[in-house]
Amino acid sequence: MTDKPGFGLSSIDAVPLHERVYLELVKALMSGHFAPGQKLTSRKLAAELGTSDMPVRSALSRLQSLRALSALPNGSMEVPLMTAERFRQLMEARIVLEGAATEAAAGLINGNNLRTVRRNSSDLTDAARAGDIGLYLRSNYEFKFSIYRHCGNDQMIFLIETLWMQVGPFLRSYAGVFEGALLGILEIDYHEDALAALEAKDAARARDAIVRDLREGAAHLLGKARFHDASAAA
Repeated sequence: MTDKPGFGLSSIDAVPLHERVYLELVKALMSGHFAPGQKLTSRKLAAELGTSDMPVRSALSRLQSLRALSALPNGSMEVPLMTAERFRQLMEARIVLEGAATEAAAGLINGNNLRTVRRNSSDLTDAARAGDIGLYLRSNYEFKFSIYRHCGNDQMIFLIETLWMQVGPFLRSYAGVFEGALLGILEIDYHEDALAALEAKDAARARDAIVRDLREGAAHLLGKARFHDASAAA
């Protein structure tokens, strides 16, 4: 008995277009692709994404409801400016959730998953040495979420993503607080310690490494970055 010949058709992506557009914009926000204060229009985003205006408008509306974007009077959207207090609160929430997600993931990550984490860790180090802030932020996103996605708690991942969408654009400030040498960020970056702990299946140590990474990074920006002064704007 011979197999029936196929028709040479490609498989259809089951994810609706509006969801793919939304997920692409979510990733862009979390990886620092957009900057605080940047204006976003559905027309320009649709042109860049190669899609119609409607799914982009839907995605922007969802992102506004999650406080990742702010609506402007002319109908466009803006990546919110960051105040020091808002940043502090966001980072405190990240420390709690991401520490817990890392600890949970440490007992669930298998060998194949660890190879991905190891590769992302190497990419993160290389990006810092190259002084490429865009690449560093994307690599930082890929590294951390290659851990968090294995925590076994979808609701926790959703909350972490929501926080990242709000804080991700401001992390571009790292480019200007190391006197032009992004390599210095490795002094307050503990991703290699987190990787070593995961490889040793030491959940508590992995959690501590991620918490220290977040806490020291936040402290560095709070001490050196320029924040929006809401009172002055008022």
